[in-house]
Amino acid sequence: MSLNHLANRYTCSWPWSIGVLLCDGRMVCGCADPYAKRVLGDTRTSAVAEIWRGAAASQLRIDMNAGGSDFCGDCPLKLPLPPGQEPPQRDLNAGALPGRLYIETTAACNISCFQACCAPETGITRTRQAGMLDWDLFTRVVDEAGPSLGRIDFFNYGEAFLHKRAVEMCDYIKTRFPHIYLYTSTNGLAFTDEKVRQLARSGIDEVTFSIDGASQDTYVRYRQRGNFDKAIANLRALVDERDKGGRELPFVNWRYILFNWNDQDEEMDRARQLAAEIGIDRLCWEITDHPEDSFSQRFKPGSDGNARIRNEIWDNSGLGNAIPGMTPRAEIDVHTALPGLPFLVRAASTLALTTKVRNLSGRAFRKQTSSGRRLVRLGAQLMGAGGELINRDHARAWLPEDLAPGAETSVHIEVPIPETPGRYALKFDLVSEGVDWFEACGSPTITRQLWVR
Repeated sequence: MSLNHLANRYTCSWPWSIGVLLCDGRMVCGCADPYAKRVLGDTRTSAVAEIWRGAAASQLRIDMNAGGSDFCGDCPLKLPLPPGQEPPQRDLNAGALPGRLYIETTAACNISCFQACCAPETGITRTRQAGMLDWDLFTRVVDEAGPSLGRIDFFNYGEAFLHKRAVEMCDYIKTRFPHIYLYTSTNGLAFTDEKVRQLARSGIDEVTFSIDGASQDTYVRYRQRGNFDKAIANLRALVDERDKGGRELPFVNWRYILFNWNDQDEEMDRARQLAAEIGIDRLCWEITDHPEDSFSQRFKPGSDGNARIRNEIWDNSGLGNAIPGMTPRAEIDVHTALPGLPFLVRAASTLALTTKVRNLSGRAFRKQTSSGRRLVRLGAQLMGAGGELINRDHARAWLPEDLAPGAETSVHIEVPIPETPGRYALKFDLVSEGVDWFEACGSPTITRQLWVR
């Protein structure tokens, strides 16, 4: 049913792009549905394509184009529309299958996070019709959807690796469909040493450990019944196995939720030092607004503290990093014949430039990666004369070599010139492909005016 008659209209892209498979085989809309209130269908009795194009999903898309649906209920993924703004009109033909899939292996968890909606005490496991995802059902869903998927998020509610075949599932996904970007998030406590090392060898692309503290006393305040030393030992084993085998992947994150008991400088600095010593790729702080009496007031949005760690916060950028020196930062120099004057070029031509790029961070910029993700390239963004973005992906150029910390190199870039005469600008920045632009984490850019005649 449409909510077009109401003032609080909203939009959402999930029904067009992302499916969520629960451990009992049902598919729901959105990853923010802990108690399975928004069911689209059941893969135990229907193919994924039948659910994705079925009556519930199709009606939801119609309603969303009209400004909302009763189906959505209290879903926090809804994006409110400003008064008077019409909802985006998306194609009702969403394709045969989703492009991204969340897979929940179980809703059960081995710890109880303080006042979390998915803590065992909330009864979340009673909302599932099966305790663990059936292996045959898992393979059937992956085999059907795999060719269309660009990414699988191997987690939802519960601790994914409580499933005895979870690591085997990761191996199955990457063996059958190596093109899929496979990501997981875990508390790290369900592994044996061998299992976490097996995960490192599975081909999984990215693993996030959620560890909210740098000592047992602070960590266990939120991760009740958790074991800080075990989580860190498994994190260390994952990185060790990856590095020992000379593997580029998995990319390893440590995500640390800030509360009022673990947000002191000393505790956060211990986490920074430990992350650097273990050799993980990224440490980031998670900012939350709950529990109401426990979240970090010191680093809440809008505070001076939040501004100070802006480039270390998980949601602010895909590249920000709390490990000292590990946030990507570069200096770019674009030479012009006469400094301060614009490039003057003919329409529909090509502007060839040689730039200088210096790595100002503590980690090398990779020219190439096995996955094609996180390699670094120079980009030229096309802007209007007033600074408005016209084309973020206007031109790209490869680094000639891996660029070590502190090193400088020349990068040749060919920039296509617009067919329409006028005044433009070119903004030059580096991009970690598939992740983010360096500017998003505070790296300086350089802009040159472009006059097209």
